[in-house]
Amino acid sequence: MRASRPLLGVLLTLVTVTAAGCAASAGSPASADEIAERVAAAGISTDLVFTTAVPGYTLAPQSVGVSDEDGMSATWIRDGSGAMISLRTQRGGMTAETCAALPMWDDPATPVTCTEQDGIWHREHDGAHEDIVVRDGASVRVIGSAGATADEIDAAAKAVHVPSSTELDELFSDTPRTPPTPVERGDLPDNGDGAPIQPSGPGG
Repeated sequence: MRASRPLLGVLLTLVTVTAAGCAASAGSPASADEIAERVAAAGISTDLVFTTAVPGYTLAPQSVGVSDEDGMSATWIRDGSGAMISLRTQRGGMTAETCAALPMWDDPATPVTCTEQDGIWHREHDGAHEDIVVRDGASVRVIGSAGATADEIDAAAKAVHVPSSTELDELFSDTPRTPPTPVERGDLPDNGDGAPIQPSGPGG
C-alpha cells in the first residue's frame, strides 16, 4: 500500500494536467472589444457573433457575413460531401407560440412542431429539422441542408458559443478588417449631373 501511494499521486497529477490542458485548448471567449474590432467592417453587431463545431464539418470562411440588418451568417461543410450546416443570428428570444408560427428557413409552410430543452428549440416540419438556440438575448438559427442529419444539427446547436480569439480570427479570416475606402473620381463635372469628362487624345 505504501508503494502505491506515490504512483496514485502521479496518476492524479497527470489527470489534472491533462484536464487543464483540454480546458485551455478550448479557449476563453473573446472580449467584446476584440469582437467589435474584428467585425466592424462587416456591419455585424458584437453581441450577435457566435460559432459552433461539428465533427466532420469545416468552416467555409467565405460564407461568413452579415445576415438581416446586423446579424451574422456562417456555413460549415461536411468533408467529402455537400452537406452544410449554417448559423443565422439575430436579436430576440423564443416562445412556444413564436416557435410554432415561425416558418422553417427554406419552407414557408406552417405549423412547425417545436420542443424546447436547455435553451434549444428543436423544430420539425414535414421531415425537415432545424434548431434555434437562445443565448443572452440573441437567437441563433441552426440550419442543415444537402444531407445534414438531425443529429448533426442538434450537435451544432449544442456547441453554439461565443468564439475564442483563435476562433474569431478563423471565423473572419476572409473578412476585411476595415471597410473599403470610396474612390473619388476626378472626371465628373463640378455642377449638374452630366457624364464624366472624356478629353480627346491626340488625333481627336
